Amino acid sequence: MQVKLNGIDTRYVLDNEGGGPWLTLVHQLGGDLSVWDQLAGYFRDDFTVLRYDVRGHGHTAVPDQPFSIADLSSDLAALLDALGAPHTHLVGMSMGGMIAQQFALDHPSRIDTLVLADTSAGTLPENRAVWDQRAATARRDGMASLVPATLERWLTPDFQRSHPEAVEPIHEVLLHTRPEGYALACEALRDFNVHERLHEIRLPTLTIAGRHDTGTPPAATQLIAKSIQGAQYELLDAAHLAPVEQSHRFAALLETFLEARV
Repeated sequence: MQVKLNGIDTRYVLDNEGGGPWLTLVHQLGGDLSVWDQLAGYFRDDFTVLRYDVRGHGHTAVPDQPFSIADLSSDLAALLDALGAPHTHLVGMSMGGMIAQQFALDHPSRIDTLVLADTSAGTLPENRAVWDQRAATARRDGMASLVPATLERWLTPDFQRSHPEAVEPIHEVLLHTRPEGYALACEALRDFNVHERLHEIRLPTLTIAGRHDTGTPPAATQLIAKSIQGAQYELLDAAHLAPVEQSHRFAALLETFLEARV
């Protein structure tokens, strides 16, 4: 399905066989809503599961001007409005976790629970150049030049060898992400920083990190948990895409967390 949000044609998928509470899933940089296929299938009998492609990703349009994580938070609010969802359980991975944090600060009353996977509260000044370099590489050389190193960060070698059926779709989505959409998102991540505001979040929160994540070290996700009162922190035997690499364990953690609050 397509809907125009803040002037951007946006793709979304809604699985509401169960007609239960809303559960919204937000994907990583260089990904799209398909990364949640397995998790959506697990929860769709009990929840109204919403997935969508973030600006510049998948089948959502690439804007013609820069945007911020706050703009992506606004897109999510507009999507929930368009679908008549007053509030939702919110799960964000990597970039999606940053969008979820911003949304929790912008629209706290619209979140039932907050789940943040493999993410940080912002880019430190000394790391801003990394995002500039990735944006420049995407624009200059295309996405193929970024794929090998990205997959190395995202998934452990053992998982890549033993689960090619899971790796191939992720590879294809990353490879076919439009370079300008990727670059603009890199620049939004470069400028994102809510470290000093995390204490404002007063929501039931679960944070999950991958033990082998080199791109977003577990300490970054753990710091979020320490900064949000009552937040839970879990560490999985995975790299950056823990919800993919440890899908069953991730689903079990999410199920237990949600059951206690639904």
